[in-house]
Amino acid sequence: MNKKWIGYAIAILLIGSMIVVMVKSNLDKPEVIDTASTKTMSKSTAGLEQGDTPPDFELETLAGDKVRLSELKGKKVILNFWATWCPPCKAEMPHMENYYKNLKPEDNVELISVNLTTAENRGVKAVEEFVDAYELTFPILLDTEELGMTDYKVFSIPTTYILGTDGTIDNQIVGPMDEEMMEQLVKDVE
Repeated sequence: MNKKWIGYAIAILLIGSMIVVMVKSNLDKPEVIDTASTKTMSKSTAGLEQGDTPPDFELETLAGDKVRLSELKGKKVILNFWATWCPPCKAEMPHMENYYKNLKPEDNVELISVNLTTAENRGVKAVEEFVDAYELTFPILLDTEELGMTDYKVFSIPTTYILGTDGTIDNQIVGPMDEEMMEQLVKDVE
């Protein structure tokens, strides 16, 4: 084997090792999110508006349980729409997991994460692999009916609606959120 091929082999091994280290480090800690580019609801926001009652739905979780949005009335709800292939969604998920793990019953908050399953190339299998890789413990709902895109007008992901205890929309966030932002948004809701 000549020196040229040995050099190529070493370069490939180095690049491969660097990729493995980068992926592992991204899975180990939440990415810092620049929330300055995240947009909150304004009169010009497309989709549902502040004060609207969002369309009701019943979706199945990865675990096979059914969740009906209207049954959560009386609680503050973080309703997040996302996909596995979306880089800002990937950045947001560890923050959502940390937020979820720190919720207490007296917070009166439900985190509802809706995967846009019809937008996934490999469907539910991609979602299962993503949940395992990110070690997510909060319920993941599967949108197999394009509810997010049709009823909720979700054209950019992640998109999150914050619902008040009366079941109406308090805010819409287009872009990723971190734990601090979620805490503040929920704190500001009645």
